[in-house]
Amino acid sequence: MQEGSFVWGHLERQHRTVDKWIDWVWLVVLLLAAVLLFSINLGGLPLRDWDEGTVAQVAREIWRAPAGSMRWLYPTLGGEPYHNKPPLMHLLIAWAYSLGGMNEWTTRLPGAVLTAISVPLLYCIGREIFRQRWAAIYSALIYLTMLPVVRHGRLAMLDGAVVSFLMLMMLCVLRSRRDLRYCLGVGLSFGLICLTQGLLGVLLGAIAIVFLFWDTPRLLTSYYFWLAILIGVLPVASWYSIQLIHYGYTFAQDGIVNQSLNRIGTLVERNSEPPWYYVIELLKWTWPWLVFLPQTIRLTWENRNLSWAKLVLVWSGVYLLAISLMSTKFPWYIFPIYPSLALAFGIQLTDTENSPLLSSYPRTWVAGLAILAVAASAGSMYFSWGTAPKTDLQLIFAAIALTMTLAAILAERGDGQFLKILFWGSYISLLLLMKSNYWIWELSKAYPVKPVAAMIVQANPAVKKIYTSFPYHRPSLDFYSDRTIIPASPGELKYYWHYSGQPYFLLNTSTAKNLQLESMKLVDQAEGWKLVTKDTNRL
Repeated sequence: MQEGSFVWGHLERQHRTVDKWIDWVWLVVLLLAAVLLFSINLGGLPLRDWDEGTVAQVAREIWRAPAGSMRWLYPTLGGEPYHNKPPLMHLLIAWAYSLGGMNEWTTRLPGAVLTAISVPLLYCIGREIFRQRWAAIYSALIYLTMLPVVRHGRLAMLDGAVVSFLMLMMLCVLRSRRDLRYCLGVGLSFGLICLTQGLLGVLLGAIAIVFLFWDTPRLLTSYYFWLAILIGVLPVASWYSIQLIHYGYTFAQDGIVNQSLNRIGTLVERNSEPPWYYVIELLKWTWPWLVFLPQTIRLTWENRNLSWAKLVLVWSGVYLLAISLMSTKFPWYIFPIYPSLALAFGIQLTDTENSPLLSSYPRTWVAGLAILAVAASAGSMYFSWGTAPKTDLQLIFAAIALTMTLAAILAERGDGQFLKILFWGSYISLLLLMKSNYWIWELSKAYPVKPVAAMIVQANPAVKKIYTSFPYHRPSLDFYSDRTIIPASPGELKYYWHYSGQPYFLLNTSTAKNLQLESMKLVDQAEGWKLVTKDTNRL
């Protein structure tokens, strides 16, 4: 009896060793694949307006600040106090500047690395909630090959870091159900979310609480759990307290009310959209994986008594409802929902593979893949026309078309290899897109900032504030020119011209002609934009 027990124990330990070794292999493979996809051509394009330009400028001012200035604790933007978000991500970028210099690559590197780490983290979450390893593998691969995840994760924004910390928190939540020591990881991860995203991180913490209330309510009565949360919240509370003491009412209004609470019920920065805005975003950008959505919803609801289904329903449902009810909406706000969708799609594909052999897969899958193949083929042909065909886009769409065509044919035959084709083809297509100059397509919506900024830097105007006829603020232009470029109406421009001693204007050709400014002196010009000032010798 003892010998049998010994043999069984030996075999069990051997099995666990092999199991852990396989997990480590998959973690390394997923991490390497993610690092390649998130780092290739990372610094090849200029910084995007809004978040990228703003984050980079704050990080640069932290990096340039003299020793002892405490700029890392009291960040600034254009020399003015910056109350938008806590400076954790900006500090990481400033640290990257100190190691590799100030450029697009170092600006985007911290966010890209953190988002790449989130891919193996999702595999770990899958291993916690799914019995089959392949469900975790499929979930991680689906998440890795989602276009919004790769695009927003590569940008110098806060969202990639927030999602990575969110997944770390969820992993610790799942493991704390059987080991209370992981409660400390829950608290620290929640603190990192709030030090990155501010008080809006409370919404992500609430998702974890709702899940535990449904799945493991006993954990919510544990003193260890709440003590760990308190430990994680202490750095956040300390930072906010220090800001309130230093800035007083200004920080309370700008840093707490305007940048956190007002985004819930008040329109911020004119970004108002209907409640179904994020549903449309999902329908636009989550292909080809949305092909599996109807069966995935049914499977998740049928298994709502299991932990994985509870996690997916709470994570997706609570978060989607919350951001849909907010008045202010941005496309990247939906980023945290993609890991939960990937988990749901992963278990659906695994469940289908484990089903009895079918002659073919659901007709909706075949039809969806076929439609994507036709659309991609049309895109490839469209970009091959004209006097200057866009060969990069032609190749990208051709790769998508080939992937979807092969996947549709194999799915029609009931061949499970269609999934491998879908994963490989989607990964290669994304790799081609990130290698091209089209992965930040927003850059084409306005004039290129780098030539204009280079012109301003070369002219080296004596002022730090330049007024422009362009209708809206471009933080990337502020960053590259190392000046504050302020949009102004024609009436405001005329006022500044008459009542300022030596104003500098950035005007397009038509505006410069229509304003008919007296004693105007052309300093320099680039990309159809003129830098002008007063000619004091003619006054």
